[in-house]
Amino acid sequence: MNYTFANPQFFWLFVAWAASVGWYIWRQNRLSPHLQVSSLEGLKGIMTARPVLRHGLFVLRMIAFALIIVVLARPQSSNQWESVTTEGIDIVMALDISGSMLAQDFKPDRLEAAKKVATQFISGRPNDRIGLVIFSGESFTQCPLTTDHTALVNLFNGVHSGMIEDGTAIGLGLANAVNRIKDSDAVSKVMILLTDGVNNRGSIDPTTAAEIAKTFGIRVYTIGVGSRGTAPYPIQTPLGNMETQIDEDLLKNIAQMTDGLYFRATDNDNLKKVYEEIDRLEKSKISVQEHHKKSEEYLKFAVAAALLLLLEILLRYTVLRHLP
Repeated sequence: MNYTFANPQFFWLFVAWAASVGWYIWRQNRLSPHLQVSSLEGLKGIMTARPVLRHGLFVLRMIAFALIIVVLARPQSSNQWESVTTEGIDIVMALDISGSMLAQDFKPDRLEAAKKVATQFISGRPNDRIGLVIFSGESFTQCPLTTDHTALVNLFNGVHSGMIEDGTAIGLGLANAVNRIKDSDAVSKVMILLTDGVNNRGSIDPTTAAEIAKTFGIRVYTIGVGSRGTAPYPIQTPLGNMETQIDEDLLKNIAQMTDGLYFRATDNDNLKKVYEEIDRLEKSKISVQEHHKKSEEYLKFAVAAALLLLLEILLRYTVLRHLP
């Protein structure tokens, strides 16, 4: 069993402990009378071991004090080990919340379906830092990178269309997400960009933002959300249902530039499978570290010290009470 000590500074008390032992030996040598005889043959009948036993009392006391010093140093065992797997992955999710995300080809609509599947994805990755960026006509950070997934999910649930000016600024959303993860020291930096439209707002070109992501080693998975053709919409357009318009060439290009992948999700089940595939691709173990649990072990030393002191007291006032 391997021991470590939480308060090793108390071992300096052994200096005083050693000084006490030295002083006791010096004192006994000085006070004890000395008599030289030619033979012990005539003393065999009157010599006993009892005078020697009085030194045993001092030995018991000093062993007890040594154990007390060990107790003060707080011994801890480190023979119990716990394996902890570290993914080493930081993930930023960039979510389109434009008005078109209210289309009802997903149940109940595209945005709510995307939020539900994303929160399931988050719950399956407890070791990763994950953040959330939202965008429509503008973009802002809803949650920075965090391991507090409960807080992240709460912020996710609070997202709704109309929070910011409408439109689809893919480049701005991508650039904002890059800014949030670029300084990360994680082994792997990942971004998941989900949209159902075409870049039509913002001052940053999506391709330029993708080049910046590539420079910082950020892998971007892009997801185009929406059924093919038209989709039912809460507010009827003059032409009836809303037409699905996804710039798939742009999303494919962003993914290819950053060594990611492009996915097309046309319904709830398909979207869930997309996130399951991303989860599988990003499950490779980066490193495995061993962390050991420490258990307090001072109790056994404290009990031994108490028993030795009790034994010394019992001997002093019983068997050895008449010794000088």
